[in-house]
Amino acid sequence: MPRKFYVVWVGRETGVFTSWPQTKKQVDQFPGAKYKSFATREESETAYTAGWGAPPPKKINKEPTKPPRIGTPSTKKFDLTIYCDGACDPNPGKAGSGLAVYQKNKLTELWYGLYNPQGTNNTAELNALHQALQIAKTYIDQGKVVQVFCDSQYTINCITVWAYGWKKKGWKRKKAGDIKNLDIIQKAHALYEKIRGGVVVSHVKAHSGIEGNELADRMSVHGIDRKDPSFCRYSEPINIKKLLDYRTG
Repeated sequence: MPRKFYVVWVGRETGVFTSWPQTKKQVDQFPGAKYKSFATREESETAYTAGWGAPPPKKINKEPTKPPRIGTPSTKKFDLTIYCDGACDPNPGKAGSGLAVYQKNKLTELWYGLYNPQGTNNTAELNALHQALQIAKTYIDQGKVVQVFCDSQYTINCITVWAYGWKKKGWKRKKAGDIKNLDIIQKAHALYEKIRGGVVVSHVKAHSGIEGNELADRMSVHGIDRKDPSFCRYSEPINIKKLLDYRTG
């Protein structure tokens, strides 16, 4: 079955969603909910930005000139691949973020930290993506192309999709109250805007056996255990098997 994209203009959360169950949570029994499905991400993003009731976007038959920001891993060869993750135990509670960095498919760096004793899973994930974008910028400034993997669809949508609509409305959500985690969202989105021509932000399924995602998860837990409020490069010898035996977040 062809994949669909769902736009929610009025609902519990607004924006572009990639599955019907996720969309249904936003609109089911929500008074005056307004939503619609589209065949492509570009059509859905155009429709979301245009607003409810605008003429339907024209179908685009040509191949996109830019790689998709969200989706399955691309076949394009990237100079750098970064996996980011956040953990919180309990939620809300003690939170930390982690990264695993690969150059030419070889693990080269691990990062952990940003401990917050009163954080949430969402803030930990947003902080992790923000840090990943900061590392990405260093390489993009050198002419490199970077892919960032994140297992939080909420985080990806906040930075690469929903932020555009929120910004147009003065960083407000229509009829939905204040935007949670706005400070980190604004910082990460501003950085994403600067480097979006050189970075692809993709979703990866959590705890599905993908080494980079698993290592980023362990680093986020390590950040909680170390209670370090800064973001630190892992300085011990990298023993992948030993790290993967660490508890998950």
